[in-house]
Amino acid sequence: MRLSPDNLRKWRRFRQNRLAWFSLLALTGLFFVVLPAELLCNDRPLAVRCGGRWFSPALFVYAGADFGLPSGSPEPDYRRWAAPPPPSRQPVTPSPSLPVFDSEPGELPPSPPRISGSAGAPFLPSSPWMVWAPVRHGYASIASGSRSGRDALAAPYAIRDRATGAVTSSSWADGHWLGTDDRGRDVLARLIYGLRLSMLFGLTVAVISVVVGTVLGGIQGFFGGWTDLLGQRFTEIWGSLPRLYLLMILSTILSRGIGVLLFIMVLTSWMGIAAYMRAEFLRGRNLEYVRAARALGAENAAIMFRHILPNSLTPLVTFFPFMVSGGVLALTSLDFLGLGVPSPQPSLGELLTQGQANLQALWIIVPTFLVLCVTTLMLTFVGDGLRNAFDPRKC
Repeated sequence: MRLSPDNLRKWRRFRQNRLAWFSLLALTGLFFVVLPAELLCNDRPLAVRCGGRWFSPALFVYAGADFGLPSGSPEPDYRRWAAPPPPSRQPVTPSPSLPVFDSEPGELPPSPPRISGSAGAPFLPSSPWMVWAPVRHGYASIASGSRSGRDALAAPYAIRDRATGAVTSSSWADGHWLGTDDRGRDVLARLIYGLRLSMLFGLTVAVISVVVGTVLGGIQGFFGGWTDLLGQRFTEIWGSLPRLYLLMILSTILSRGIGVLLFIMVLTSWMGIAAYMRAEFLRGRNLEYVRAARALGAENAAIMFRHILPNSLTPLVTFFPFMVSGGVLALTSLDFLGLGVPSPQPSLGELLTQGQANLQALWIIVPTFLVLCVTTLMLTFVGDGLRNAFDPRKC
């Protein structure tokens, strides 16, 4: 698709805004990095070579017979297959190269009983060749038998108990680069999966809201009369409902899930773009090229979406990044209030809730807060850059 000279001029103007341009590049790169989250964080190997055959446990579930075990055997425990059993827990002497932080007595709650998600899974008969993700933990896998001496709320740095003098080593010994949460789940894995979910949710809400708002607003503006009058009254009534209360009520009544949250968000996010598109179609329906299209016998749908819409894209382009940011923040807010995606689905809001409940666990709340702030700031910079580039008052 070739851009018109006017759109090319606007695109060059946008690229001259270095902050907006680099924010767009960073957001695009971040999105494509977290999109294949299963390839970055997974408690199952990406590929296994055993008995001359290839397996992909990250994508498929296999039986023990596939690996030469007796018929009826459950799927093997790949982690026990790949690594020797961890040593018994003993007080760990801190390494001179790592800092040790003191903690008050009782500041960190004791670890819960160790839970194994693959109890009874057999060892495999040989040592195959396996390819693992960079982080060998999934977003729902619970730590068990950690070498650092702590499963839940394991810090990514060594901690000394001031009362007993015992030292808990860094969670890096178990591959938890950002520690674990209060249930023993890897924080980095949940952060990556949660960011992907938030970005996909925001993009989906923005796209559907743009489509719905464009259709409804375009119909009101193009036909006018009673269609416009009734549509405006419906939009005003629906827009007067308190959005947060509506989200809380519907998410409480309906079963919790990402599909239900997406449906609720779309119900309350199309009105703004519909108002702008109504104004654009009201302005464009009386222009000369529209009258010429009518005189040539063009149908209303063709006039609306082939002639008026391409010349009315400024509100869509400039408001799209802000709508994505609004969707990300809305999902985070609902998760923070406990009305978002159900556990154990990862979310930024759930990590913020854990960080609030465990303020001493800075490795939970600080990275989550920084990721959320940086993402929304970059979306705001991109939106400001697009708004300035499409400003008709500028040359």
